[in-house]
Amino acid sequence: MSRPEIRADQQRIKEGNSLKDIVDEYIGAVESENESINAVVTTQFDQARQKAGEVQQKIDQGTAGPLAGAVMGIKDVICQKGETVTCGSNMLRDFSSIYTSTVIERLTRDDAVIIGRLNMDEFAMGSSTENTIHQPTKNPHDTSRVPGGSSGGSAAAVAADMVNASLGTDTGGSIRQPASYCGVVGVKPTYGRVSRYGLVAYASSFDCIGPFSNSVYDSALILNSIAGNDPNDATTSKTEVPDYTKFVTSPEKSFKVGVPAEYFGDGLDDEVRSRIDESLKNLESQGAELVEINLPHLKYAIATYYILATAEASSNLARFDGVRYGHRADFKDVQQQLNSEEKELKELIKKSNGEDKAALEDQLESIDSPLVRLYKQSRNEGFGTEVKRRIMLGTYVLSAGYYDAYYGKAQRVRRLIRQDFLDAFKEVDVIASPTAPTTAFKVGENQDDPVQMYLNDIYTISANLAGICGISVPAGVDSQNLPIGIQFMADAFQEPKLFNAAALAEQ
Repeated sequence: MSRPEIRADQQRIKEGNSLKDIVDEYIGAVESENESINAVVTTQFDQARQKAGEVQQKIDQGTAGPLAGAVMGIKDVICQKGETVTCGSNMLRDFSSIYTSTVIERLTRDDAVIIGRLNMDEFAMGSSTENTIHQPTKNPHDTSRVPGGSSGGSAAAVAADMVNASLGTDTGGSIRQPASYCGVVGVKPTYGRVSRYGLVAYASSFDCIGPFSNSVYDSALILNSIAGNDPNDATTSKTEVPDYTKFVTSPEKSFKVGVPAEYFGDGLDDEVRSRIDESLKNLESQGAELVEINLPHLKYAIATYYILATAEASSNLARFDGVRYGHRADFKDVQQQLNSEEKELKELIKKSNGEDKAALEDQLESIDSPLVRLYKQSRNEGFGTEVKRRIMLGTYVLSAGYYDAYYGKAQRVRRLIRQDFLDAFKEVDVIASPTAPTTAFKVGENQDDPVQMYLNDIYTISANLAGICGISVPAGVDSQNLPIGIQFMADAFQEPKLFNAAALAEQ
């Protein structure tokens, strides 16, 4: 059975089908499938039907945009005015955005229809979509397994045919890894290619917004729409945005594919290795040249990423203080707690003498003010375990005495990793690798082992460190019928080469 695609739905419209009826089909799929998958956390059915009617009128008049026929979901970390933006966190459980992100404005400008907001790991910190207030998302291919993360809801919604495309975010692999686990296409654009205005930040020098879809062509079509300079985001590039679909429909077959030994070592599942080898041989049979390359500093990528990304997270999440917006602890409870602590200490002081009394008096003197305690309590209640872990790690590496030893050194290693890729791209057009070392793991399997969880991103984080673009394309399944993805990476703003390779691999 063919998977839903924007291009196919656009053809259906040309053949006389109503966009409103097509949208209702996807709404029906959400209503029937979401209970078991849990990918959609907020629905926008009424708005979607209204938008479909407006777009249908433009279709009838011959003035519809290039995304007419796209029925999409949005990761719940991208702001849309009037919609709840929870980021999967208790901290923002009831937060309603007061403005719309640039990417959503561009999607709606080009006549995409948005039907809901999609589940994710809290503040995009995770690799399984288990760290969320909305309960875990399940993999449509096997609901006992995770869909990957942090954009697991975005990948699962596409794989479960609830939408024909979606938007996710990728800070260290959070588009490509779930795309691999769910058997869909996922694109991480070059840093600065797509505006981050309206994206709730995790790590600002890493975060990228990109599409999920069931075909390379659809992802190229969506990137056409959302890419480009934005005055609201100073990090966006003014580099021209080509029509990416041209590189999918007419791919060049003679190009060089770098195959780094560092991506095919220990820890790679044998079945994954076999499927990737088959995909590479397929490319070679079509005219591509496979070139062995080395990325010598890649072994430091995990450590470098988790120092730098958590440092940025610590800074970005400092804004959630329980005062301005977001979750706030009950102030009466905080005051009662402080009064109780003060009363208890005073009673102990009365009964004590000598050093014990002096220590208790110091403790009484250092009791938090109500505002400081409100801040602490709000953050303690608002953030989940993984977010707290990363905030503490990031604060540690930024602290006086450790800044140069960790953060400063990691920045220097990041530059070396970037140089490895620059050197490699002098020899090859794209670099190929597995997207993830294994297929989707069981729900709960890695929850008590954060290091093992982090290793799921071992093949993807280097693209974020280097600021280059990457894509995951389905490359078959393993013996349990679980999807496997092949990853291609290209130099900064070389998405045409990326789509070229991905189109041939998809064939």
